[in-house]
Amino acid sequence: MISSTLGVLGGMGPKATAVFIERIVEHTAAKQDQDHINMVVLNHAALPDRTEAIESGNYDNFTDAIHRDLKLLEQAGAANIAVPCNTSHFFYGQMQQMTSVPIIHMVDETIRTVRETDSSIERIGLLATNGTVKSGVYANSCVEYGLDLVVPPNQLQREISEIIYEQVKRNGDLNAAGLVHIIDQLITDYRCDRVIIACTELSCIPLPAEQGQHVVDAMEVLVKQSILRSGGILKAI
Repeated sequence: MISSTLGVLGGMGPKATAVFIERIVEHTAAKQDQDHINMVVLNHAALPDRTEAIESGNYDNFTDAIHRDLKLLEQAGAANIAVPCNTSHFFYGQMQQMTSVPIIHMVDETIRTVRETDSSIERIGLLATNGTVKSGVYANSCVEYGLDLVVPPNQLQREISEIIYEQVKRNGDLNAAGLVHIIDQLITDYRCDRVIIACTELSCIPLPAEQGQHVVDAMEVLVKQSILRSGGILKAI
């Protein structure tokens, strides 16, 4: 029996939020509607860009808007809140102070999953927005769990940003070729043991099995935590 309702603060971006909700359904072991978890979804697409807020240092527009959203989810009866946007976790401390409802820490849960999955892993490649890279949220978690974080050099980071903002956000193109090439480079040239998909737009791109085995997708981690904390049962996939 489902014991609690999940609040989803989405819209960052809308495609990623839709994929997140779909994956919750796909990953829940259910024989009937009532076996799925209850969700309250707030798809606030008009939220200010998180990377721009971090790079400019002008946080107030974003934090003021998200404060209202968190209160709405709290009033709607959410027992836990999921925010399927890696970059927004730069503001995690502020967001958690704005609500009494626990917010699932997507970044910390992802790094913890990497460490607990295989203790021999040492080097982690990061595929993320400029804002996530600059924020240091993954770097801080890697230090806590004793992992070395490999941040792509400038040219590779520009390619990652182009996939996020031009290919996926602007054009809705989910072709995996460019992302596959970057993952292969991080594994081969930069000796990464795993690569973290740390942008939910990148999580929308289906990867071939060959690359998928080297990847930990932060969205998938958040999906699983969301199901478990809401009283659902994970499907064996």
